[in-house]
Amino acid sequence: MKADHFDQQKLLALAAEDVALAQLAHRRRTLPELAAVESATAAERELADAAVRAETGVRDLQREVARLEADVETVRARARRDQGLLDSGSVSAKQMTDLQHELQSLARRQSDLEDSELELMEQLETAEKELAEAQEGRAAAGAELERAEQRRDDALADLADGTARHEQARADAAATIPPDLLALYERIRAQTGGTGAAVLKARQCQGCRIELFGKELAAVRNADPHEVLRCDNCGRILVRTAESGL
Repeated sequence: MKADHFDQQKLLALAAEDVALAQLAHRRRTLPELAAVESATAAERELADAAVRAETGVRDLQREVARLEADVETVRARARRDQGLLDSGSVSAKQMTDLQHELQSLARRQSDLEDSELELMEQLETAEKELAEAQEGRAAAGAELERAEQRRDDALADLADGTARHEQARADAAATIPPDLLALYERIRAQTGGTGAAVLKARQCQGCRIELFGKELAAVRNADPHEVLRCDNCGRILVRTAESGL
């Protein structure tokens, strides 16, 4: 295949844009801001779970404290009733003795309940502090997640802008290349997964970094300037310039 030597050199601008677009795509896949968002999301989720557990613990303790308070009030009410009967003088001697024994039992029961209630109140106080810390940590993690997402969005926007610019530059470069030469370039690019052409510099293909020797070098040196040459190693179009070392 033949193509004007200067048209072949235009392939280098196209290849440069393909390299730039590939680099942008790689940056998009390996963007540190993406990993930062994942990390911040995991941290926020973990702290949210901790806050839910702490809140559940507080509610459980609150219910238990309320139950004990109700039990204490029941014992107090029974003690008031018994004391009222004793004070009324309307009961028999045996009933008076029974009431006195019951009052003593109720006093012990009330004391035990109040001790348990005090212990639970202390646990509740600790649990409420832990809940407040968990909620504060969750809020801080949520704020950090928002910042990480904003940094990610900014980085993605920059990459999108850069990609759009290079895609336009690639389209402009492609428009100056003859269709048959461009079609060959695109076919090779699809095969290599990178670029379809590379400059020959100092007798070295800049696509695969292999230096030409012997018959290969002689063939390139003696070829018509308008002949479209291919690298025997990577298959890319070899673009000859003044720096090719021929």
